[in-house]
Formats: sequence, C-alpha cells, structure tokens
Amino acid sequence: MNFNTVKRFCQLAILSLSLSPMSQAQDYKIEHLEPMSWWNNMQSNKLQIMVHGKNISDLTPIISDESIRIVEVKNSENKNYLFIDLILSENLQAGNYAIDFYKAKTKVFTHQYTINQRNKLSAAKISYSAKDVIYLITPDRFANGDITNDSIATLKEKHDRTKKGGRHGGDIQGIINQLAYLQEMGFTQIWTMPMVENDMENHSYHGYSATDFYQIDPRYGSNKLYRELSDKALDHSIGLIKDVVLNHIGSNHWWMNDLPMNNWLNYQNSEFTGTQHRRESLHDPHATQKDKNLFSDGWFVPTMPDLNQKNTYVSNYLIQNTLWWIEYANLSGLRVDTYSYSDKDFLSTWTKRITQEYPNINIVGEEWTTNPALVSYWQRGKKTHDNYQSHLPSLMDFPLQDAIVQSFTNNESWNTGLNQLYQSIANDFQYADPYNLVTFADNHDMSRIYTQLNEDFSLFKMAMGYLLTTRGIPQVYYGTEVLLANPDSTDHGIIRTDFPGGWDGDNSNAFSGIGLSNKQNEAQNYIKSLLQWRKNAKAIHHGKLIHFAPKDGVYVYFRTYEDEKIMVILNKNKQENIIDPTQFAELIQSDKQAKNVLTGKIFSLEKSITVNEQSTTIWQLD
Repeated sequence: MNFNTVKRFCQLAILSLSLSPMSQAQDYKIEHLEPMSWWNNMQSNKLQIMVHGKNISDLTPIISDESIRIVEVKNSENKNYLFIDLILSENLQAGNYAIDFYKAKTKVFTHQYTINQRNKLSAAKISYSAKDVIYLITPDRFANGDITNDSIATLKEKHDRTKKGGRHGGDIQGIINQLAYLQEMGFTQIWTMPMVENDMENHSYHGYSATDFYQIDPRYGSNKLYRELSDKALDHSIGLIKDVVLNHIGSNHWWMNDLPMNNWLNYQNSEFTGTQHRRESLHDPHATQKDKNLFSDGWFVPTMPDLNQKNTYVSNYLIQNTLWWIEYANLSGLRVDTYSYSDKDFLSTWTKRITQEYPNINIVGEEWTTNPALVSYWQRGKKTHDNYQSHLPSLMDFPLQDAIVQSFTNNESWNTGLNQLYQSIANDFQYADPYNLVTFADNHDMSRIYTQLNEDFSLFKMAMGYLLTTRGIPQVYYGTEVLLANPDSTDHGIIRTDFPGGWDGDNSNAFSGIGLSNKQNEAQNYIKSLLQWRKNAKAIHHGKLIHFAPKDGVYVYFRTYEDEKIMVILNKNKQENIIDPTQFAELIQSDKQAKNVLTGKIFSLEKSITVNEQSTTIWQLD
C-alpha cells in the first residue's frame, strides 16, 4: 500500500467517524409521534407513546429526567413502529423533556416532548346536563368565515358548493363569528360533527372518516383555532361537545399505508366484510357467535375500516386521543358515534377511563334503535341481563324521537297519536337515568323535523314545545329554528343544507332575519323565547316529570322541583279545548293561578282554562 493510498484511507475513516451520527440521523425520521404532548397531574400516571418512522424500531429511546420513567419499549411485527410505555412522576413539571434515540451506543437524534400544565378549570368539571340545550352543527354547512381555506392543495377533495355532497366551505371561523347569535337564541352547548382531518376523495365534509385523529382538517381551520372556538364559546356561556368516532377510520388514514400491527383492524386480510347492523345480536340469547362478531367487527362500508379495539394498543390509542382532546380543547363533553358497534369490553374500559379522569363529564352514545331495552342497556347504573358494566352516562333517545314524529302525525286513537308519546315516556323504568338522556326531534342522519311533520307549522311548534319541556337534555339541529326542510329528498347532502346567511351573497340571512318568510321568523322567535325562558326554569332542569294519560287528543304533564311547578298542556285537536283543572288536582293541589310563560297572561286555576287548537301551552303555577 503506497503513501497516497494510506492517506486516503485515513481521511475516509476520519470523515466516517465525524459524520456517523449525522448520517444515521438522516437514515431515521419520526413521521408520527402520538400523542404529540401530554399533561402533568393527570389521574393516571401512565402514558403510551406511539412512534412511527422507517425502521424506527432499530432505535432505543432513553429519557434521562427522573420525572419521566420508561418502563417498557415494545416493538410490533412492523419495524416502523415503537410503543413507549411511560410512568409520569407526581412531581412532573410542565416543560419540554428530551427523548434521546440511540442505535447501539450512538445517539442518533433527540425529540423534545412537551408536558403541559393541567387545566384546573376544565369545562368537563361542569359538563352538559338538562339545564342545557345543545345545538348540533354540520360545520361545512353552517357558515364560511374564512374563504382562504375552502380548498387545500394537499388534500384530495376541493371546494364545490354546487355538489350536494361536496365541501361547501363552512369552517370553525364561521362558527366563532356566530357565537353571539347562538347565545342570543339561547343555546348553551355546541355539538359539531367531527372536524378532524378527513382526506377522502368525496363526501369528506361529514367528518366520520378520520385520516388523522390528532389534526383538525385544514379546511375547517387548525387545532389552535378549534381551541379558540372552545375558549370564545365559553365567553358566550356555551360549552363545546366533541363528536368522537371509536369504531372506524377512513380508508385514507395514514395507518392504511403502513399498519402498526397485523391485527390493527378487524377482517384486516380478508375481502370486505360488512356489518349486518343487527345490534339485537349482542343481547339475543339465541344468537350465533357469528352474528355477534359480524355486528361488532364488520365494516360500515369499504371506505371505513373497522378498528380492532381488542388489540390493547388500539384501545390505549383511542383512550389517550379522547383524553388529549378533552384537555387540549377544554371540552365540556363528548358524543360518541355508532357506539354499540365497537367492542363491548373496550367500551367499558374506555368509558371507565374517561370518567375516572373527568368524573363529572357527560358522554352521550349513539345507539340508533327505537327499542328502549337496547338503548338502556348501555347506560351507567343499568342492571343488565349479562352483568355488563357500563360507565356511559347518557344515550341519544331514539325511541322518544320516533314517538315524537309518530304521535304528531298519526291520528288519535286508544293506542296512537299522543298516546305514543305517553307510552314512550312510560318506558323510562328501563333506564338507569332517563333524565340524562339526550332528546331530539331530528339530527344530521334523518329528515328534518319540519319535513317529518309534513311541513305542518302548528305541529312543528307543538313538537318543539314538547321537546324543550319534557325530561332529558334537548338537542336542536342547526336551521331547525328557521324551518329548514328536505322535501322530496332523503339525500344527506340536502338534509345538511347550507344555513341561510352563512355565505356572502345568500338570498336570506337567518342570523339577521333578513329575507326570512313570516313563518321562519315566527319559528325562530318562538324557539328563542322558549330557550331564553328555559335558561332559568329550574323545574325543567332538575324537576321530576309526572304525566296524566292522554285523553281526547289532550296530553298534560307537570315538571316539579322544590317550590317550582310547571304545567304543560298539549292540545292536538284542530279546535280550542276547554280544560277543567280539577282533574289535575293531584298535582295542582293548593295552587290558585297559573302564568303563561310565553305571554305572561295569568289564568285562574279555580275555573276552566281554554287552550288553543294544536298547541303546546306552558304554565308556571303559583
């Protein structure tokens, strides 16, 4: 070997030694690290971080600070993932903590992990209850507050308001801009359809096909703006409820290009296997195991892969993601989509963990069936046929929703009409807490209530009067207050139509009242009056419901709490009805007069009362 060869060899060796860590760092890159941050002083001191990057499992993470201890590092069969199990000290302070990634004895790179200060004034400590009225919003269809984010170059579906199933441009800024309207109307909670990233080719606006659980879709805004929505809503005495999807993801979720494990999804390696939607199979003593499995494990549609929550890593991921959003955005509560489709044991674990961290939080699950036996099964405190332990506080009251429509559209008979409302409420013995159910006349997945009631304005007012005075937590779908309808169509894009005035150039504006018809104005003012009165109606918030069996098209019920007593009379007849108050003496007792809460007019309870045709009349007794 000559001198020049030796010299060249030494130069390469020195260069190799000096560039080795940098070279290795270029070979490894964190593509995802979730949750991307956490908080101190959480109830549980455990945290599992998922790290994703090419061949990341070649590396060993080390945290030198004693406040965070790595107890285990787990590899999956996919070398592109690491799962880091941590124990967080009770003395952990807010700040950035270095996670050093080593290959053998060489440090390849460092990631700064942020621990935030826990919010001691969490909105979840109060949460939503029967004192509230929830306003359900389809964000893409409510108000366009920022036209610059209507289309995003890196996302697949672009803005096209001409498509009924397309993206129309509504966003978080649009909701923020209209918080004063919502407060003026009297709504005290907002539930929006999901706003995390949905990078799907079409129908991405609805939000139920997540492609990133930790990022707000840029067409709505940003994580920071979502938190600003929560903060500014609270300034208007309005809480923010997040729509959570635990059952499935979108087929364009970043996992689908590189699944963490072989059993991350249900039916992962088979042809598309759809759920049969037979929720009865979970309770049916005669059901086959095949039917039970198919209900929970089958996919909704080919573009909604079904998550396998029996995998503890999937389970941990979903639990931590929920906790992250509650704390990050200071949420007042949660709504859970397609609740019963997820694994039963996981649901018990998930609800227990969330309610342990936030004991006062309200969570409402969607179990879409008109059978109260199936709905009541999932509510916390229910004595179930199989000793299943649920920690879910609330359910959507689909049985009552169906009864509302049937009772106002069916003719009166011994078993139909208002008797169907009565029968539905009489089934409350099946629920552990019927007063904490979320009641509604319609939602984003069904025809508008004005359409379901055949656009009969009197019946509409009767139904809304009932909804806002019966037991439970009422939810009103956006635009109901101005009679939005979907005649001759059940297309969801039509049901989820644009709110009038949410876009520059709209012919009418429901926020200002300009261009609305007389009926629309009357409906809006009627609901506003009810909501504003309801804010201070303690008997509606906390009171017991006692009802009399309907008779001759008249249904009477009372709400009583301490010294406050409300009497509600539904007269479905197409003529005035004369009511003898003595038939309700059991509840009226020594009360001498009643005040109409909307008109202020005083009536004597010692003589007959005349109620208008097709009306819901609300009295406060004195």
